[in-house]
Amino acid sequence: MSGLTAPKNDFTPVKIHLKTNITIGDESDSFELVSFGRYYEKGNAVFLKYDEVQEEGTTHTIVKITDRQALILRSGAVKMRMAFNELEEQNGSYESQLGTLMLTTKTKNVSHTQVDSKVEGDFNLSYELNMQGSPVGDYEMSINYKEEV
Repeated sequence: MSGLTAPKNDFTPVKIHLKTNITIGDESDSFELVSFGRYYEKGNAVFLKYDEVQEEGTTHTIVKITDRQALILRSGAVKMRMAFNELEEQNGSYESQLGTLMLTTKTKNVSHTQVDSKVEGDFNLSYELNMQGSPVGDYEMSINYKEEV
């Protein structure tokens, strides 16, 4: 995991607006989160790092975005690793009280657009999620980030 840590001063503070829509059969639910985090670039990847505070505790989230691929790592109250690639299904994991559960993502769309000359952009992701081989739902996630001035 040490390869995903940001250099000490080489990041930009950003405001993050995360929206998630989940569809399971005929039912859908949506969640929104506004958080402050960090944006940084390393190699050909963009990273967003932020915390989600919930009743169970704080979850530290890192989103790594490259061309047509993404990786979401969560640690703390929730421990999860999910990879996304439009070309093939990806395996991941979710740690629960029952042990580690295997996740599979079938990515429908990954897109990332950035505003030139500013640390601002949109990351969109839609995917089907399976846990232990059973369908969990269809997810649509969008993250808008903008430099805090």
